[in-house]
Amino acid sequence: MDIIELIVDEESEGRIDVYLASELNEVSRSYIQKLLKNGRVTVNKRTIKAKYSINEGDKILVELPEPKKLEVKPENIDINIVYEDEDVAVVYKPRGMVVHPAPGNYNKTLVNALLYKLKTLSSINGVIRPGIVHRIDKDTTGLLMIAKTNIAHMSLSEQLREHSITRRYQALVEGNINEDKGTVDAPVGRNPKDRKKMCVTRENSKDAVTHFEVLKRFGKYTLIEARLETGRTHQIRVHMKYINHPIVGDPLYGIKDQKFNLDGQLLHAKIIGFEHPRTKEYLEFDSELPEDFAKILNLLEKK
Repeated sequence: MDIIELIVDEESEGRIDVYLASELNEVSRSYIQKLLKNGRVTVNKRTIKAKYSINEGDKILVELPEPKKLEVKPENIDINIVYEDEDVAVVYKPRGMVVHPAPGNYNKTLVNALLYKLKTLSSINGVIRPGIVHRIDKDTTGLLMIAKTNIAHMSLSEQLREHSITRRYQALVEGNINEDKGTVDAPVGRNPKDRKKMCVTRENSKDAVTHFEVLKRFGKYTLIEARLETGRTHQIRVHMKYINHPIVGDPLYGIKDQKFNLDGQLLHAKIIGFEHPRTKEYLEFDSELPEDFAKILNLLEKK
């Protein structure tokens, strides 16, 4: 059993389940509720309920039970396999789908679907993430490379490290970007005040570089193409917020007064290109914008 100790700082407030969800980034809110219900969370040595309001100086102990031997099960989930051969696949991930299982969220992920649809997946990333070389966020749509063999996995991972893979996104951002193109070169790390968020920081961070180009201006909004040189968690979302042009619909980094009724950020992994691990041929794939993204662009065009 693992025990996590947390001391509440002066800037944290609110319900303990919300606080724990932000501090324990890989653990789902429902799993935290289960821990609270089972008496595995104490505050100042007292068992509390999910509605407990934390105070500065509270000492929280969280008992995490030994993980069960995990078996991720194949599920017949409809996904779009754009390309597949004996080494690699390219798939389209829809909005709202998590890429791989995590504590409290073992079903209906892309991995569950891949286990059903594809005969083999690489095992380098273990039972939780078979075949997964890189990720995109739950509410980001678009293309992902999948490794079917360990040799293919190592090749694609090396290409990611060398920044030789083409990854082009489209995003609708807040405000009017005056320059036609630009580069954000700013290190990204975990936000010390909110563990669910990333931020530009010099402490405990990694180099992050995003190139962007304006595709169309809509007055209060700008459609951009973003090209990743590095691939940090939430990189494009954090970098666009950093230059005061957060992505429209972004629940973590966007503005509070959203004009559109969206279920997530308008960020789409449109193009992926890589050298095939076996043939060494360069392959590149393009994808359509999701329906809600295209609908909003059409709406803005008519204004």
